[in-house]
Amino acid sequence: MPEHLPSSSRPFDLLVAGEINPDLILTGDVEPVFGQVEKCVDSATLTVGSSSVIFACGAARLGLRVAFIGKCGDDLFGHYMLEAMQERGIDTRAVIRIPGGHTGVSVILNRGSDRAILTYPGLIKALAAEDIPDDLLKQARHLHIASYFLQTALQAGLPDLFHRARRSGVTTSLDPNYDPGASWQGIRDLLPLVDVFLPNQTEACALTGMDNPAEAALSLGKQAGTVAVKMGAQGAVGVRGESLAHVPALAVKVVDTVGAGDSFDAGFLCGFLKGWTLERCLGLGAVCGSLSTRSAGGVAAQPTLGEALAFLEPEG
Repeated sequence: MPEHLPSSSRPFDLLVAGEINPDLILTGDVEPVFGQVEKCVDSATLTVGSSSVIFACGAARLGLRVAFIGKCGDDLFGHYMLEAMQERGIDTRAVIRIPGGHTGVSVILNRGSDRAILTYPGLIKALAAEDIPDDLLKQARHLHIASYFLQTALQAGLPDLFHRARRSGVTTSLDPNYDPGASWQGIRDLLPLVDVFLPNQTEACALTGMDNPAEAALSLGKQAGTVAVKMGAQGAVGVRGESLAHVPALAVKVVDTVGAGDSFDAGFLCGFLKGWTLERCLGLGAVCGSLSTRSAGGVAAQPTLGEALAFLEPEG
């Protein structure tokens, strides 16, 4: 495992380079029907969206010092997202605002344990690796990337960005998220440059062609430093070197699973940056992901570190 920098040596624990968009969550047991058929849902919630921002909010909630770089429009959705991020203690000074640009948005049709997502990309795909200067990288201990398949302008430059991060003494993590094109190209080539790889079960199995998430984690772990595979209600499995670990999810009353995987990532990386064991990192991730499902949206129920630790066995 890479040596962890002392937390006081740099102003930020995390630099998140990612997409910025709100979520409009429509909850109810209905399916839309074309032909001008109107159906009613149980609730509608406009909330913080995008995997990268939900992750950043979860990490800040756990007490990590978080900076964010991405692109958004100088529009209603852009202002909403920046204000929400700042309210949660995220440093947004590096965010690039595009006059006349359109901030993306996702409409989520939520059934509690399942959901369908319609996304207008807008500027989601606009951030490029060259937009992220070395001076900014050197201010952070760790660089996190999510939504690889949506951030199309970032893809070609990611190998160089990860190399630059490593030269700056910065560890790296990647959550691929789902591939709308179902090609899954490009990820395996990046894994040797990734210290922590954070797919979910569907993504890990698609990337490896395997049906068993533990076997998929072992396969991916031959390239990435540490792998944590999220399995929803079945918890998570992780691989670091020769070590394989599994932790269960918490039993909670699920209101909304939006962003649960991103909250898991925040918990896991919080433990990683503290130098915790693989199993304890998985445990904190599973607790954070589970607790986040108690309210609508990805950020409303994210726990503090103290709240999360109450559900973990004492260390040692």
